[in-house]
Amino acid sequence: MPSYLKEEEKENQMHRSISEIIDGQSVTTAKPSDTVLAAAERMKERNIGALLVVEGDQLVGIFTERDALYRVLAAGADPAVTKLSEVMTPNPQTITADKPFRNALHLMYENGYRHVPVVDGGTPIGVISARDALGADLIEFESDLQVRENISEILG
Repeated sequence: MPSYLKEEEKENQMHRSISEIIDGQSVTTAKPSDTVLAAAERMKERNIGALLVVEGDQLVGIFTERDALYRVLAAGADPAVTKLSEVMTPNPQTITADKPFRNALHLMYENGYRHVPVVDGGTPIGVISARDALGADLIEFESDLQVRENISEILG
């Protein structure tokens, strides 16, 4: 958070509701049968780091940049034929739009991920990202995630 903002303003930002953050956001989805290549192209086109995998209107998974890197490229899989259902994170943790933003940050921090799908009755309505955090909060969050990743690799 920029230093010119008062502590009270910083606190208000963390109490924003998720609905405020996702207001106007278009949800990018894919089907489990879509290829990784098609999903990656869609992610690039929309400049996003994750897309939601749905069957009908129900969330069944999430596919992220990390999934593409670790589960596809590093595993030697062919993105042109690999289906999202094979490499997505199935049944991801979700949050509802009425919760405060800090709850989403807590979920991300505690579980070591950067995206949380926002749902209404199982139907995706948005995605909260670590990038939605502001200034110092984002830097601190990303730093904490990097430390966790380093520890996991050492203990791995």
